[in-house]
Amino acid sequence: MIPYGRQDISEADIQAVVEVLRSDFLTQGPAVPAFEDAVANYCGAKFAIAANSATSSLHLACLALGVGKGDIVWTSPITFVASANCALYCGAEVGFVDVDLRTCNMSADLLAEKLAEAESKNELPKVVIPVHMGGQSSDMAAIHALSQRYGFKIIEDASHAIGGRYGSGIIGGCRYSDITVFSFHPVKIITTGEGGMALTNDEHLAKRMRLLRSHGITRDPADMTHEPDGPWYYQQIALGFNYRMTDMQAALGLSQMQRLDEFVARRHVLAKRYDLLLSDLQVTLPYQHPESYSGMHLYAIRLNLNEIRATQREVFEALRAADIGVNLHYIPVYAQPYFAALGFKAGLCPEAERYYSEAISLPMYTGLQESQQDQVVAALRKAISI
Repeated sequence: MIPYGRQDISEADIQAVVEVLRSDFLTQGPAVPAFEDAVANYCGAKFAIAANSATSSLHLACLALGVGKGDIVWTSPITFVASANCALYCGAEVGFVDVDLRTCNMSADLLAEKLAEAESKNELPKVVIPVHMGGQSSDMAAIHALSQRYGFKIIEDASHAIGGRYGSGIIGGCRYSDITVFSFHPVKIITTGEGGMALTNDEHLAKRMRLLRSHGITRDPADMTHEPDGPWYYQQIALGFNYRMTDMQAALGLSQMQRLDEFVARRHVLAKRYDLLLSDLQVTLPYQHPESYSGMHLYAIRLNLNEIRATQREVFEALRAADIGVNLHYIPVYAQPYFAALGFKAGLCPEAERYYSEAISLPMYTGLQESQQDQVVAALRKAISI
């Protein structure tokens, strides 16, 4: 089967992990800070905090920003559930802002409307989490301008977007946000197996996230309640978690960073080729804003269902039957049973629901061969004509 996503592991990557396995440090050694420095330097951020997943990084980001009971956090409905769950972990309430159907990112215009209404009800969010769907940045300048007016903090969920750019800046530099989060899951642009990272330019936020990722424990005498009992001494000063990344993971990530730009460029070549091959089919191709450069994690088409005979499910199942590992990113988060039990109902975000009813993610990964891409397109062409 041709999968929708797949990691690209080189001999150099393998050797980097082997070197750690032969070293004195498997968990907390020199590879983690080296990986953090590499990502921070690439993105132009002051601080980077590695974690065992992007979900953990999102949770740490919310905690560092003081999200708690009585607070409200808004995010996009077209995302993985972690973008909303991170606020629920903190005891906050979650809300959703509908998407721009071209980019499938949070609509800045609809955000502005929702904020104006929330202000009149004294129900403004403490944090807004725009999601860079498929690797393309949200309209961060517009969202940041709204944050200045309404006083909310911003976490960029850039799980899809490392290696991408927004305007003149690299995604992750936190020019328009308080914290940016990346994912290093195997289907993402680069991988550490599992893993995530939070970037920020705020020293206080960075210190807080580092503390909370490791049980809330400090060995810094300046943070202790009294002088250390001895060189062995540490104190737990907050209720933290075991969210640490291992040196084995970090070594893989550090090696992968050397090919990040190559990976993203290859994905763009594949996307342009898809655009050409699919140009005569009744599908809507992924929109790329001229002022952004996507990390190109996903290539999600939308079926023009009024123009074809097949249903979305029939096309999806026909592609799977042809050994094409298509996927669907994503089911609107609030449609999940857990969120329905919280009171969310269908119709909340019409554009997100329309997207979900039409979308299919085609295979997109650096190792995808042109012959395999031809196979994908041929199978899609046949499926549409069912």
